[in-house]
This record gives sequence, C-alpha cells and structure tokens, in this order.
Amino acid sequence: MDRLTPTLLIVGFLVVVFGLMLLGWRSRRRRQGGIARPEPAPAALGAASLVVDGWYVATTLADQPLERVAVHGLGFRARATASVHPEGLVLAPQGRDAFLIEPGALRGAGRATWAIDRVVEKDGLVLIGWMLGETPVDSYLRVPDAPAAAALITAIQTLVPAPDAEGPAS
Repeated sequence: MDRLTPTLLIVGFLVVVFGLMLLGWRSRRRRQGGIARPEPAPAALGAASLVVDGWYVATTLADQPLERVAVHGLGFRARATASVHPEGLVLAPQGRDAFLIEPGALRGAGRATWAIDRVVEKDGLVLIGWMLGETPVDSYLRVPDAPAAAALITAIQTLVPAPDAEGPAS
C-alpha cells in the first residue's frame, strides 16, 4: 500500500508528459499543413545509375537540422533505398510510398554529422538539399558504406541544375 501512491503519481506524470508530446506533434503538423506533398515516384523511370541502401533519418526545414518536417510521412526514420535516375532522385522509405525529387528541385548534396536526434561519426550522414514545393528542405540519409555514400553525393550533384551563368540582371 505504501508504494501505490508514488506509483500512481509516476504513472500520472508519464501520462501527462506523453499527452503533451502528442499535442506538440499535432501542433507541428498543423503548422506545417501548407508544405507541399512530395511527388510520388512514377512507375516508369529510366534506368538507375546508382542504387544505395541505408536509412532515411529525417527531413528538416533547410539549414534548421532541429526542425523536423512532420507532414506527408517525412517525420519518421525508416530503412530506405535511394536511386538516381535521369528523372531525378527516388527515395523509397520502407512502409511508405517512394517519392521523386526532380533535378530542378535539387539544391545540392553533401555531408552532415547530426540531424534532430541522430548523431553519427563526422560526415556520417548524406544531406540532400531540395525544394518541397516552395519550401526549402534538407533530407538526411544514413548510408553506412562510405564509398556508396560518396557515390550517392556525386550522382546527386550531377543532377543539380547549373546556376545561371548570366547572374542577376542589373
């Protein structure tokens, strides 16, 4: 009987904490409701020049690695395949529909060491910068095979449109 009160207090506290976490997640999804949905990968694609297996870690707002995008299934980690096609980059997280990032939407690719709740060895994440509709975002992949990660970055960079050679009009 002397353990019942502290146990109930702890359980009650945990219920309140998890309830607040749920409210926070719903609030984030509501705030991000205007972010465009990723384009589904078409059934017919050109031959893949590279296919890499790894982990989809997260998508965040660009240059804000702690601001997770919570809408359209982009908020949860999963095993994933990334494949580079003439039509763009296809990300296929397990349990979710594959989506296409067209070359015109790509902003670049590089390395990162951390994002949200994932910290790895130096430059252990592949960072893909892209435009999700009008919103610049960064997606992070964990590719344990270092040569495959480097090849993925190189392949993505070949898809990124070249900057306008003329520059801004004066």
